Amino acid sequence: MDKLQVFCRELRKGKKRSREIEPRMWSENDTLDNKITKAFVFILKTRGCFWAHHSGCTMCGYFNDSIPDITEKEIARQFELALQKYQGEKIVKIFTSGSFLDEREVPIVMQRKMLEKFFEKADKVIIESRPEFIENISKIEPIPKNKVLEVAMGLESANDRVLKHSINKGFTFSQWRDAAKGVIDRNMELKTYILVKPPFLTEAEAIKDALHSARKVSDISDTLSFNPVAIHANTLVEYLWSRKLYRPPWLWSVAEILEGAAEIFDGQIKCDVVAGGRRRGAHNCGKCDGAFLNAVERFTLHQEKNAFKKLKCGCREEWLDSLEVEGFIKG
Repeated sequence: MDKLQVFCRELRKGKKRSREIEPRMWSENDTLDNKITKAFVFILKTRGCFWAHHSGCTMCGYFNDSIPDITEKEIARQFELALQKYQGEKIVKIFTSGSFLDEREVPIVMQRKMLEKFFEKADKVIIESRPEFIENISKIEPIPKNKVLEVAMGLESANDRVLKHSINKGFTFSQWRDAAKGVIDRNMELKTYILVKPPFLTEAEAIKDALHSARKVSDISDTLSFNPVAIHANTLVEYLWSRKLYRPPWLWSVAEILEGAAEIFDGQIKCDVVAGGRRRGAHNCGKCDGAFLNAVERFTLHQEKNAFKKLKCGCREEWLDSLEVEGFIKG
């Protein structure tokens, strides 16, 4: 275990976690076959990501919601609650604090049962997994005819140096790519998560890295999802942020990345700005944040490529200055 991994692990030690097993659930707008429809979101509490138990990614705090000693019975209870809440939405998103396909998080029998029940009414089910568990898809096949299983995998960056030294992701781009091919070869859809502004990158470097990553996966992904860093508790990013050594990305940067990605990629492009407009999330000066977040939503739901064209604010000059000054200071 290298020094970065040891430090990330130390930040997580001794943190109290809730034993409340009731999952988070809600309905939201999404797109299916280029039409806006409702999606049911089900955040299943599990023992947590195996990589978080090892050391974890520098920006990810979802381990805070995990329950290391959770039982199979408690997972089944969450599923029962989800079925009670589910209203037949055509898209279902099953998220855990790690990998749905990891049998240590979600037993294989439960994986099959969840997919079987939701596919009775849903046309598309979305799950998340790290590359290490993609081969486990074979244990839940076949998927019902005329139904879509989308597998979302967090690449974050196609640059191995960023993956190792900024994110501590635990795998290389080539390893991710091999797993991604495994998804496509099974005729399933692939969503690729790309991180916006990993720690230790300047604002300008973060823009370049996100667009470089989009290019590297444009030939294999069905959907690109850009995720601006938000400050999660008990993470390396929070440690840096609390010492004024890290700032979440500007919304100007998010806009530039989305506009640039639309020129690179023909598939669907999404962006989820967690804590947008707040100190712990992507933000501008405060005055224009609402307009930018609305534009991101229009871009995501309608693929409105011109969503940012008319946005103006005096803070643009400050953002442009930061692109130049950060590079100068770092150099």
